[in-house]
Amino acid sequence: MTDTDTPIQVLDAGERRRDERRRFMQLAGGATLAMGLAACGGSSSSSPTPTPTSTGTATPTPTASSTVALDVDYLNFALQLQYLEAQYFAWATTGAGVAASLLTGTGTQGTVTGGAQVTFSTALLGQYAREIAAGELAHLGFLRSATGAAAAAQPALDISSSATGGFTRIARAGGLIGASDTFDPYASELNFLLGAFMIQDVVVSAYRGAIPAITNLLYVNAAADMLATKSYHAAMIRSQLYALGTAARTATDQLSNGRDSFDGVTDIDQGVSGADSTVSNVTPTDSNGIVFGRTTGQALNVLYTNHAAVVGGGFFPNGIISTYFASSDAN
Repeated sequence: MTDTDTPIQVLDAGERRRDERRRFMQLAGGATLAMGLAACGGSSSSSPTPTPTSTGTATPTPTASSTVALDVDYLNFALQLQYLEAQYFAWATTGAGVAASLLTGTGTQGTVTGGAQVTFSTALLGQYAREIAAGELAHLGFLRSATGAAAAAQPALDISSSATGGFTRIARAGGLIGASDTFDPYASELNFLLGAFMIQDVVVSAYRGAIPAITNLLYVNAAADMLATKSYHAAMIRSQLYALGTAARTATDQLSNGRDSFDGVTDIDQGVSGADSTVSNVTPTDSNGIVFGRTTGQALNVLYTNHAAVVGGGFFPNGIISTYFASSDAN
C-alpha cells in the first residue's frame, strides 16, 4: 500500500489478516477460537457460522444496575479502547477516519476531533504504521462481532493537538512540553511514534489487567490473542523510538512519567531507556520479566488524563460508553 491508500483499502487488508488468522487457528487445532474469529468476517461456506457460546449458561446482557462486571462489559471496554486505536492509526496513515459503518452501536455515538495524515519520509516506518493500522481495524471488526447487539457505539474522541486533548495533557504532565504548549502527534514521524507510544502502552496494560477477570474461555483466548498482537505493535513502536537516540528515549521517559501521574501512587510505567547505555527497555517488565497491568479504572485515569475519579476527559471528552466501566478510579 501507499500513503494514499483509502481506509477501505486498509480495511480490506485487515480482512485478509483475519482470514490468515482463521486459517492458522484451524491448522493449529484451535477449533473453538477459530469459530469465534470466523464470526467476524463471514464464511464462504453455505452452512451458518457457529456463534461463540460459553460451555455454561449464556452471558447475560448487562444493565445499568449491574453490580458485577460481565464478560460483555469487558468486551465493550476493549471495544471503546479499540475505537481510539483504530481512529488514530487510520488518520495517521490515510488522512481519513474509520468507516461510519464500524462506529454504530448502543449509546450515543460521538464524533472524532482532530486527526491528520502523517508524512512518512522513512519508508520502513510508513510500512510499520500501515501494518498496525490494518491490525487495529481487524480488531475493531472482531470486537464488534463478538459483542453483537450489545456492541457500544464509538464515543466522542479527541485525537487532536488541543490543550484539553489526551496527547497534550500527557505531554504537559511529563514535562515534554511547556504548560502552555500543545503536542501535535501528526507533525512529524517522531511525534507520530510518541503519540502511538502514549496510546498503545496503555491499551496493552489494560488488556493485561482485564483478561484474568473474563470467565468465558473463548473470549479469554481471543483477548489473549489480541493482547499478543498489541504487544508486538507496542514493542515495534518502542524499539523505533529507542533507535532514534537520546532525545527520543528521554521523551518516552517524560511521557511515561506523565502517564504515571494519572494512574496512582505506584510507579509502574516505563519509558524505553535502560538502566544504562548498554541496555534498552523495549519491554516494560517487573523484576520477574512480566509485563505490568492496569485495572480498568487506572487505564481510564490515564486516558481521561486525570488522577481523580471522573467520567471523561482527555482522549474521551465525554467518557466511554459502558454500563459498568465508564468512571475512572480515584488515585
